[in-house]
Amino acid sequence: MKLSTRNQLDGTVTAITLGEAMAVVRVRLNGGDEMTSSITRAAADDLGLAEGSAVKVLVKSTEVTLGVE
Repeated sequence: MKLSTRNQLDGTVTAITLGEAMAVVRVRLNGGDEMTSSITRAAADDLGLAEGSAVKVLVKSTEVTLGVE
């Protein structure tokens, strides 16, 4: 599959928290960093995600926001 998204990071699912409508998926990237993604529960089911699943994290954003106190 070819995608236009330039930021593609390989990783492994380390945890999935399933809610009624949403799923929070934690991914350890190949370099050791971790990312969290919130997706619909239906998408998690459709993708067959489970701990240990190999995934590609796709990052496409028009804005990155940071905050400090």
